[in-house]
Amino acid sequence: MRITDTADLWYNNAVFYCLDVETYLDSTGSGSGDLHGVTQRIDYLAEIGVTCLWLMPFYPSPRRDNGYDISDMYGVDPRYGDHGDFVELIRVAHDRGMRVIVDLVINHTSDQHPWFKASRRSTDNPYRDYYVWRSDDPGDTSDHTMFPDEEDGIWTFDDRTEQWYLHHFLHTQPDLNTANPQVRDEISKLMGFWLQLGVDGFRVDAVPFAINQRTLVAVDEHEFEEPHDYLRALRGFLQRRASGQGAAIMLGEVNLPHQEQMTFFGGESGDQLTMQFDFFTNQRLFLALARQQAAPLEEALRSRPGGLRVESQFANFLRNHDELTLDLLQEDEQDEVLDAFAPEKEMRFAGRGLRRRLPGMFNGDPRRLKMAYSLLFTLPGTPVLFYGEEIGMAENLDVPGREAVRTPMQWTAGKNAGFSTAKPSQLSRAVTHGSFGPEHVNAAAARRDPDSMLHHITRLAKRYRESPELGWGDAVIIDTEVPEALVHMTTWEDRSMVLLHNLASEPTHVPLMLQEVRPGTELMDLLSDESYELDADHSTEVPMDGYGYRWLRVAAQGDHRLL
Repeated sequence: MRITDTADLWYNNAVFYCLDVETYLDSTGSGSGDLHGVTQRIDYLAEIGVTCLWLMPFYPSPRRDNGYDISDMYGVDPRYGDHGDFVELIRVAHDRGMRVIVDLVINHTSDQHPWFKASRRSTDNPYRDYYVWRSDDPGDTSDHTMFPDEEDGIWTFDDRTEQWYLHHFLHTQPDLNTANPQVRDEISKLMGFWLQLGVDGFRVDAVPFAINQRTLVAVDEHEFEEPHDYLRALRGFLQRRASGQGAAIMLGEVNLPHQEQMTFFGGESGDQLTMQFDFFTNQRLFLALARQQAAPLEEALRSRPGGLRVESQFANFLRNHDELTLDLLQEDEQDEVLDAFAPEKEMRFAGRGLRRRLPGMFNGDPRRLKMAYSLLFTLPGTPVLFYGEEIGMAENLDVPGREAVRTPMQWTAGKNAGFSTAKPSQLSRAVTHGSFGPEHVNAAAARRDPDSMLHHITRLAKRYRESPELGWGDAVIIDTEVPEALVHMTTWEDRSMVLLHNLASEPTHVPLMLQEVRPGTELMDLLSDESYELDADHSTEVPMDGYGYRWLRVAAQGDHRLL
């Protein structure tokens, strides 16, 4: 593959970083973060090694669901600035070689959106068909809601028009009728608007719900001939509009098993979503961490579908902005993870997920934390960081629901964690306190500590970017008969790396047999000054500390990269 091709497919070895404008940095003293504050921290992100910034919703919103209940898809919430501030942020990020993607919410709007307000005026209003309505009682749908602690179903009765409207999430987030061609046209216009302002793509929210054919067919006159044609149309529009500014992407939220995710990539044609979060591997990873055995993660990696086009890529994450969901695990497996990492009820979300960050889950063990992030950067695919992970921020269980992991960024040990100069009572979110509070965990101190999580992740990002086989390569699990060790080899063109991770707290020795590598070849550890040589039997043995990790580059002849 030519260098120009790999540059066009930049996302295959990018480092993504997700942040919430509201909680990142307040530059005005209002108590809320803002776009100018994010712009002031672009150099900080560039130093870490971030190459793509993902901005969570900054649009006007009642913020009953962290901004995903949008009342104006074209706007900028005045609390965060204006379009001028947004364009300046894009310009500065691009100047530092950093791309920017924004959230595209195609499944629902806020109930305060002008479309929905108009749709409630009468059953024959032109905007009525922008949403999904039914006149008959839907019955009990409590098993289908995404918020079982807050909603008793996915249909809500509207007193004004005496019909029910659909909402898979909160009742203040009515679902859009994406089978309606007018709605699809509106979403295309929306994409075109933000692309014109310079964004490099979109993180697409709740994708399976947006093309839920079964729900729409049951109640609506419109019908998808083929639901996935809608995703194909969005991808085609994206490629046409972004053709002059490099490859733009659609990174989809698709919480499904691997084989079902293939459909959302577009199968062998790869003409739908560019990237997808790998929820299945994420959940199997936490099961492996709970058991301190590699088998669940190995199973997930082996189940990754083959035959993906080079334009398609999985995105890996340890923590996201929602709860850590476990719904792709069996019930007994969910119990294992919950018992290990969320033993108390207040640590759980709706009884099925974790509202915690990793430092709290791991009791602050730096060895285990550093091993986990080494895993993140070496899993086949592209790593995604959630703000604060790079310094070891933890959750605040005193705030409700998902907000526990959406606390203000901890910049310093000073007032309000350096996030804002406002009075603490005026902050939009409460700062974390206790053993993971800003007096103990903050970016300023981390920058000065060579052993900090910040320096660790910066180093991982640098080595990852220097190792294209990690983002581009094909991975093979290596069986070592050491149950606590995950060992995999990834190869791209003529370059290979062997990655070893000890998921257990006790040291071990991992025997390696690499028949495809000639005897005498050195395996150079990119994270230490250690190296190992394969003997005449193509084998060697690698000692591993408790929660240890190795990034071994196969030092093949003719490889001119620095080791």
